[in-house]
Amino acid sequence: MKQFLLIAAALAASPAWAAAPTVRAPAGAVEGSVEGGVRVFKGIPYAQPPVGPMRWKAPAPLAPWQGVRKATSFGPACVQPNSKIPNPYTNPPSRMSEDCLTLNVWAPAKAKKLPVFVWIHGGALLGGYSHEGIYDGARMAEKGGVIVVSINYRLGILGYLAHPELSRESAEGVSGNYGLRDQVAALQWVKRNIASFGGDPSNVTVAGESAGGLSVLYLMASPLARGLFDKAIAQSAYMITTPELKQARHGLPSAESAGIQAMAAVGAKDLAALRAMDAERLAAAPYGPWATVDGKVLTRQLVDTWDHGEQAPVPVIAGFNAGEIRSLGILLPPAPADSAAYEATIRARYGDLAEPFLRLYPPANVKESMLATTRDAMYGWTSFRLAIGQTAIGQRGYLYLFDHGYPAADDKGLHAFHASELPYVFGTAGSTPTYWPKIPDGVADRRLSEAMMSYWASFAKTGTPAASGQPAWQPYGKDGHYMAFERGPKPGIKLFPGMFALHEAAMCRRRAAGDQPWNWNTGVISPLLNKATGCR
Repeated sequence: MKQFLLIAAALAASPAWAAAPTVRAPAGAVEGSVEGGVRVFKGIPYAQPPVGPMRWKAPAPLAPWQGVRKATSFGPACVQPNSKIPNPYTNPPSRMSEDCLTLNVWAPAKAKKLPVFVWIHGGALLGGYSHEGIYDGARMAEKGGVIVVSINYRLGILGYLAHPELSRESAEGVSGNYGLRDQVAALQWVKRNIASFGGDPSNVTVAGESAGGLSVLYLMASPLARGLFDKAIAQSAYMITTPELKQARHGLPSAESAGIQAMAAVGAKDLAALRAMDAERLAAAPYGPWATVDGKVLTRQLVDTWDHGEQAPVPVIAGFNAGEIRSLGILLPPAPADSAAYEATIRARYGDLAEPFLRLYPPANVKESMLATTRDAMYGWTSFRLAIGQTAIGQRGYLYLFDHGYPAADDKGLHAFHASELPYVFGTAGSTPTYWPKIPDGVADRRLSEAMMSYWASFAKTGTPAASGQPAWQPYGKDGHYMAFERGPKPGIKLFPGMFALHEAAMCRRRAAGDQPWNWNTGVISPLLNKATGCR
């Protein structure tokens, strides 16, 4: 009997047998689970389901529920196309629904007024979901001492459709940006409720990668999100051209006209017919899901917001990966026939900027130069712009380059590919998608992950990224400091000299021309870059 009692006591004390944690928040009471030393609450709704007549409307607040809500299963992903092409990112959700506005919370067992890390998933604003294994927040919560929140938001045509009929029915006279408004609503939920989970609502970091990084930029620019977060992390973000609601500008159609074309493409005669359509059929329709400059959610192009110093005045970590485009071949144009044709094309398109261009991206290795060109024009230039922009308004901007490779990735030509830093930040090397190159379970990779997780968690706590036993990460400042993550953290100054100036000058000329976007139309497919007043 004594032995039985000892075993029973041990089992009762273990996490698997621990009492299910219950939190009573303003939104309502939720019952979660214990995983290791972390309390986990899954699939908590933060807004009303955007279904039926609520499709293509701003997220509406959810009335507090009665009783205790089970929060032990992740909510469904937002409706999205089902990709069948094997690549490192192929990871289709097991469930999809329009009723998808949920979030997940990972909190240390004895959390009390801890910093909050809110994660926005990537996926080109077209796919992805908050509970992918690579984003699991348990290890960061337990080891980093922060509360991790991951969110779903509407995607694709369901999240970003603009249309004259939608604008007319809106009290604000605008449409589009529903997915971005969802992100704002999630941050508002965090502000109201996270204290009940042991978080500090006055110390919130918003973070994301790729389209999640772009979303961070949108949130930094949006008046609706002001005051909802205190720090920002933008991993592989891209400060691309944004469609404007009613005007065709910068080589893009107006967002409303793109919506008219989308409605015609799916065969809907009006908005009522569109709302009656099957969500998965709509998700498969051809539509570019970008945010919209509408004067309400977004007031200017992102580059103009930063040029005017109107972005959120918060500390920022921004960076990119050395091999961004190695896994994103779709962004590369066809290569010229040979190095001579490459050089001739660059000289014709870049004019007086051709010499600095060819120094950075020489014709000796056209393939590598083209990979570097698109990487830098999108992700590198954006990361520099963020670090420089925050410095200019008196905030700290921390720049990084992820340049770590390992055999399974390098053997496939995927050294430091797009998103490859994520398992290191979250400590989820064992939870990557099926076709992701397997990360070795070795000392070097574990140490790199521990370091990156510590830098990110420290930044969420204090606004200064630091890691015990690792080099100090200096803010970008006047000397151009950055941190390279290679085999380990390695500080440096003046990353890729001349790169930012070249792409900034090219962007300026495209913006001045008025009929050219500054997206991935760079290098051999760049429009002619004529000199413009005020541009170098």
